[in-house]
Formats: sequence, structure tokens, C-alpha cells
Amino acid sequence: MITPSGLAETLLWGVANGCIYILLAAGLSIIFGVMKLVNFAHGQLLMIGAYLAFTASVVLGLNAYLSILVAMGGVALIGLGVERFTFRKVLGTDKLNEIFVSLGLIYIFENAAVLLWGNKSAQIASPLHGLLSLGGISISYDRIAAMGIVIVILLSIIFLMKKTKIGLAMRATSQKSDATQLMGINIEKVYIFTFALGAALAGAAGALYGIIFPFSPALGALPTIKAFAIIILGGLGSIPGAVVGGLLYGIAENTAGYVLGGIWPDAIAFVLLIVVLVIKPTGIFGGKGD
Repeated sequence: MITPSGLAETLLWGVANGCIYILLAAGLSIIFGVMKLVNFAHGQLLMIGAYLAFTASVVLGLNAYLSILVAMGGVALIGLGVERFTFRKVLGTDKLNEIFVSLGLIYIFENAAVLLWGNKSAQIASPLHGLLSLGGISISYDRIAAMGIVIVILLSIIFLMKKTKIGLAMRATSQKSDATQLMGINIEKVYIFTFALGAALAGAAGALYGIIFPFSPALGALPTIKAFAIIILGGLGSIPGAVVGGLLYGIAENTAGYVLGGIWPDAIAFVLLIVVLVIKPTGIFGGKGD
């Protein structure tokens, strides 16, 4: 039976789940906005981040939330290698080349994860347990922590993009890469930092996902599709669009599961995407970067 408190709880949990989508989509949006690069292996970086955080938690005995930093750093380093040795070779050529490189990376990452961690599902043990109940609405402490962490990360990105030299260089490159080079900015360094930053955000999303949900090497495919749907929904290259799109997607997904049943969340979320694109083909924020 649908009740007001049940619906309110569903919306709150949808916001919490949407925060994970926000991080993944924001990383993808930053990479696309600056580099105009299509990377279908972005969800596999989330999966690697989950396993790195899991390993740091189990082997090093780190607190689950401290392991997020390990995941971000490790996936950022992987991102550096991926950008330097794969995408840099095809960047600016036919988009099909980028797509096939990213498809190849999907299989490489998934098989490497199976070799390193096995094919069984895992979950990061959290120090937080139980639910917070307020007025008949309950939410897990892990989801509350996830929302707080995502807010801190997003504020840090805003500061980076608006107040630092590399952030300003990224914004300039996203608008006019040729003019940026003429101004003496090393565009290759901007691309390296951009891809590493986007990968780090995927790593953070993976660590948070691994704290809240079980995961396996096959995790990456669906989050990638959702991340692309979110950045299209919000507007290509727009971080505010990724935030709004991620929240809408998380809420739509959870609400559909609550109202219609477990088979509907993904379908309803994509119906939302189609409706928005029919009304406003450029997405909610019109594809404008920030």
C-alpha cells in the first residue's frame, strides 16, 4: 500500500542513491565537456574504485570511508595511464575510434578484476549501522554519509573549476581548445588532469556504491548507461546538469520501484529521459558548461 510516509521515504532514498549517480555522471560530464571524449568504460572505473576501496578496507584495515581516498587516488592513476596510452592516440579522430577503444577497455577492466578479485560479489564493511528514523521516515546512516560526502566533493569541484588556474584552463579548453593553445596553455596537461579528475570521481562513486550495495566485476555496464542518460538529461558538459539529472534519475528509479514494483525502475527512469529530450532536446541545462 502506498502511504505518504512510504512515498517520502522512497524520495529520500532516491536522493541518496542519486548522489552516487551524480559523482559518476559529473566525472563523465567533465571529461566530455573538456575533451569531447566518449568513454563507455567509465562505469568500469566505478567498479575498479569499489574493489580498490574493498581491498584497502580488508588488507590495510582502513575505515570504509577513508578507503574512498584510496579508491580516488588509485582510479585517478589508472585514468592517467588510460588517457596517456589509449585515448590520446585517437583523440580528435573519428568518434568510432574512441568508442572501440572504450569497448576494449571494458573487457580489459572486467577480466582484470576477475583475475585479481575473483567473480564473487563483495561489499565493503561499513562502520555505520542501522537506520535514522524521523517522523516515520527511515534512512540508513550510510546513505546519509554518502550524501554528505558527495556534497563536499561537489563543493571542492566548484572551487577547483572557479578559483584555480587548472580549473580556469579546463573551462577555457572546454569552450575553445584552439584559442586556449594560442594563449600558451598546455592542452595535453589539461587533458591529463581532466581525465584523472573524472576517473577519481568515478572511483569515489564506486567506493560509496560498494559501501551501500554488493558489487562484482560485471558492475560497470549499467552505471555507464545511467551516467550517459543523466548527462544527456541534464545537458552535455554541464556539472549542474549532472547534479540535477542524477537526483531526478535516483528519485524516478526509487519511486518507480515503490509504486510499480521491482521490474520498473530502469524503464521509468529512461521514460523520464525520453520525455525531457522530447520537450527540450538539449537537456535541462541546454548543454551549457559551467
